[in-house]
Amino acid sequence: MTGGAAPIIEIRDLSFSYEPGAPILTHVNLTLEAGKSGCIVGPNGGGKSTLLRLLLGLLTPSSGTIRIFGETPVAARSRIGYMPQYHQLDAAFPVTVLEVALMGRLRRGFWGRYTRRDREAAVAALSEVGVQSLANSSFAALSGGQRQRVLIARALACEPDLLLLDEPTANIDPGAEEQFYGTLNCLRKRMTVLTVSHDLGFVNKEIDLVICVNRNLTVHQAAHFDAATADAVYHHEVNLIRHDHSCFCNCAQHEGEEERARREEKGTRR
Repeated sequence: MTGGAAPIIEIRDLSFSYEPGAPILTHVNLTLEAGKSGCIVGPNGGGKSTLLRLLLGLLTPSSGTIRIFGETPVAARSRIGYMPQYHQLDAAFPVTVLEVALMGRLRRGFWGRYTRRDREAAVAALSEVGVQSLANSSFAALSGGQRQRVLIARALACEPDLLLLDEPTANIDPGAEEQFYGTLNCLRKRMTVLTVSHDLGFVNKEIDLVICVNRNLTVHQAAHFDAATADAVYHHEVNLIRHDHSCFCNCAQHEGEEERARREEKGTRR
């Protein structure tokens, strides 16, 4: 782009296949501008996680191009925070919560040694998602919802400009899931968040774009994404539920909204 900043993500005519003649993604085009956040949705096997791996530079397109902040995905990695699917991690691995958060600083450390700045960044990330009091606790002893918060903190510890989350609500209970959505809503206020999910509950008023992936890719404004559009993506009838989510992160604006809600509730009771 001339005369302005490059898009956060720019994909042009991308195709990918693991084996010749068996395309996973075909002729994909996507532009995600600064200040916008999106949710990648689609059926299982449609290519959602493959697209995320391409954005991370873990896979190379069979054809076409990807640019992140105007660079190749590999060159842009230092600006990307990534949270993998829950089942890809061994929850029983003997590490503390702080040690998990520090893993997000590995590429910034020197010969595996963390600096004071690394530790400050990790503690700040834990604080942002409300689990700083668990810093010395065993990761294995946490609930599913707490582990998800710690994994977000690990992704935030690298101080990213782009946050990529792969199926972040898998294997957590509904209560923790609602709080998780609320935290994402707060994070979207200061960084670009791109989430991969099979759960259309992510389609809420805080998201700008719904990116539908089922071998091909189509982009919809979230405000206009309805049940009929979802049916066309999944090729069967689905329930589309929009959520307003509570938040457990340290977001002053959200705390103010909660306080106003409490005052209004008290006034109603009178």
